[in-house]
Amino acid sequence: MTRRYYVTTPIYYINDVPHLGSAYTTIAADVIARYRKLRGFEVHFLTGTDEHGLKIQREAERRGIAPEVLADQMSAAFRQAWPALGCEPDDFIRTHEPRHVAGAQALWRKIRAAGDIYLGDYQGLYCVGCEAYYTDKELLPGGVCPLHKTAAEPVKEQSYFFRLSRYGERLLELYEKNPEFVSPPSRLNEVRSFVRQGLQDLSVSRTTFRWGIPVPDDDAHVMYVWFDALSNYLTALSAPVDHTRFWPPNVHLVGKDILRFHAVYWPAFLMAAGYPDDALPRQILAHGFLTYGGQKMSKSLRNTVSPLALAEGIAPWLGVDVIRYCLLRSISFGHDGDFSIEDVLGRYAADLGNTLGNLLHRLLPFASDAAARAAAEPAGPLEEALRSQVEVASRAAAEAFDGCAPTRALEAIWVALTAANSYVDRAAPWAARKQSPARLGTIVLTLAAALEAASVLVAPVMPRVAAALRQQLGLAPLVPRIGADQWPLDLPARDPGHAFAPGEPIFPRLDKERIAELRTRFAPPAEPAAPGGGPPGVDPAEPPPTRPSPARAAPAVKTPSRPRAAEAAAVAPAEAAPEPAVPTAAAPKAVLDFDSFAKIDLRVGVVRTAERIPKKDRVLSLTVDVGEAEPRRIVAGIAAHYAPEALVGRRVVVVANLAPRPFGGGLGSHGMLLASDTPAGVRLITPDDASPPGAPVR
Repeated sequence: MTRRYYVTTPIYYINDVPHLGSAYTTIAADVIARYRKLRGFEVHFLTGTDEHGLKIQREAERRGIAPEVLADQMSAAFRQAWPALGCEPDDFIRTHEPRHVAGAQALWRKIRAAGDIYLGDYQGLYCVGCEAYYTDKELLPGGVCPLHKTAAEPVKEQSYFFRLSRYGERLLELYEKNPEFVSPPSRLNEVRSFVRQGLQDLSVSRTTFRWGIPVPDDDAHVMYVWFDALSNYLTALSAPVDHTRFWPPNVHLVGKDILRFHAVYWPAFLMAAGYPDDALPRQILAHGFLTYGGQKMSKSLRNTVSPLALAEGIAPWLGVDVIRYCLLRSISFGHDGDFSIEDVLGRYAADLGNTLGNLLHRLLPFASDAAARAAAEPAGPLEEALRSQVEVASRAAAEAFDGCAPTRALEAIWVALTAANSYVDRAAPWAARKQSPARLGTIVLTLAAALEAASVLVAPVMPRVAAALRQQLGLAPLVPRIGADQWPLDLPARDPGHAFAPGEPIFPRLDKERIAELRTRFAPPAEPAAPGGGPPGVDPAEPPPTRPSPARAAPAVKTPSRPRAAEAAAVAPAEAAPEPAVPTAAAPKAVLDFDSFAKIDLRVGVVRTAERIPKKDRVLSLTVDVGEAEPRRIVAGIAAHYAPEALVGRRVVVVANLAPRPFGGGLGSHGMLLASDTPAGVRLITPDDASPPGAPVR
């Protein structure tokens, strides 16, 4: 039986430009689609543009052109951007296309026939920038929109309403039966809270402008842009080719600013149209906000920091893959995150150059040696250990990709690459070349197998890098085939006579002049951008207007504030450890006398177990052997930087006499791990392998 997978991005509002925020969402969707294709799935990946509304009509009038012309121009920028960033959507839907207009009107008719659309009147204050109504309480003094800082306009109009109030209980039942319908869990809690406060009927049509989809049988009204936009996920499957076999979507990727539209209004529309629960989208996966160099992605910064320009600045051919890797490695999906040129430069040098690229070019000089193609001797303990580490990492990466967690997948993959570099150090092929051709053959075959596996593991995120790796390894390009699972759950076998094709380094070093130029060119503005740009993703609109209630205004979904950068090198056990900023210089601290320092008990520890903690996404629970009768429980905020399985057996430095810290639910932390902030993220301080558990650190 063919396994199918349907993944979507939001359709992007055309008053904006393709920027790092929209690139992050689209790249993540592309990575998920590529992974599923490598696993043998038949995949459909949808993106597109949202083109209607008063905002677009007024902008077209300001430019002296028809709205259709403006829509064509702006939509083309998005259509061209995604292939340039290595994204291969299977379809690109535009809301002004006839197929979408027909599909949205068909959905309207179904809901109206069910009795859930009715005609009424609405009066309120309308923000054109948000395409949304506000109550007086929701506005700033003077009736100013809190997002756009412009005065909301008084509007009174006849409107069709959707009976959202009818679907509160059914939505809560849906969330209860399927807690993964909204992810991460913190977002599900927000959605539940909003629905439990009571739902009000929604205004779903407009008469004050004409740039929209006409309401069936009433041309005086056009559909409200969010009713129009959300239906794209359905309408795109019907034409020009019938792809309805992909329904329902496996995952909608969205920014947290538009979560309510997708997790409340969209399933309610589908329920009203007659869709049973098992025909609703499987998951709404909401990611956080993206900052650049610590600054909010304002409109001016979005125009300045182009993902395509960043990629071209790093490397004309492989720079796109570098940006894809850095975006997904730096920012854990579901959380807010910061991105910067310093992060890109640090990861290019450390993760890509020194780890992946270096591993390939440590192999190739020996692979070209005739002795390495001789019959190999049987694998020994070093080879078996590396094989096990790569296979464990492959399974961990698959589990993470299955859960739409590319950051965790990359963590696991880089654990295997680090282990392979360590294998080279221990196996010493330079010595084997002089002493034993058979031994050298074994080393070369083992490394070649590890790199062949790596070429598949990194392919969803870095398809061009994967192709370059395979070319130099003498392998054919990866070609996904429906029904064929190509994921390297077992390390591939290599033929001793296999020919390699050594080439130039995949990640050449950047000289000081290039680094300085990139830092200057892509540094964020010195002054924070003025408010009003909104978060990344689809148009930063507030919820659509609701029928006024004498009791209260419609409540807003609350979202947590963005995390601040880490302020210390030590990884303190914290429930919400923030993403670290790239350090420039350590801030000076108070002078400590020797007697005070001598009170700190630093010991070598060995991690015996490591696991994630439910509902605490940023911390790991470890048991650490520090030379005592029983291992200690230590909770550390390193979940964004290390996969649990990568820590087992690792030596660490522990502050052993720190007062215990409770975490609730019977969980407590009895110590602290020492770590440093690096351009590549938080890195644990690791003692020499010969240090026994409990050895003092001095």
